[in-house]
Amino acid sequence: MLVLGPKGYTTAVKGTNGFLCIVERSWGAATDEPEFWNPKVRAPICFNPPAARTFVPIFLMKTKLVVAGKSKTEIVEATASALDKKELPALEPGAMCYMLSKQQYLSDQGMSWHPHLMFLVAGNAAKIWGGNLPGSPVIAANDPEERVTIFLVWVGKWSDGTPAPPIAH
Repeated sequence: MLVLGPKGYTTAVKGTNGFLCIVERSWGAATDEPEFWNPKVRAPICFNPPAARTFVPIFLMKTKLVVAGKSKTEIVEATASALDKKELPALEPGAMCYMLSKQQYLSDQGMSWHPHLMFLVAGNAAKIWGGNLPGSPVIAANDPEERVTIFLVWVGKWSDGTPAPPIAH
């Protein structure tokens, strides 16, 4: 588990199964998201081993840039440069994560949104994988800055076992 301090994230507890849990902040989103600088955003999230090794490094790099006072433009440029130069690892197949805590505050509109799984696929894969089709429970979000598509799948219960809000179609 990583925790945020004044110089970025540090390890609070070292696990043994390769999963990594963190409370992401608003800058985990793409820079064009309205909530990018929202100080209220708290997103408890756990990453499986492939995502911990290959997706989390992007967020940790962005965090260092944010802590250093960099602008959105500088963050985008630094991320693109690091990906182009292969200073950040390529996304591994099978990378996924989950957000099941009611304690999430994902935006001012969707504070405690829905418990969900996220499957991470390299590139813009929404159409290829059939995301966002009418009636589909799969939401696809392309993030060209991080060069990934995130497929979100809602689940029926929060981590404490209570029912999740109904899915609106």
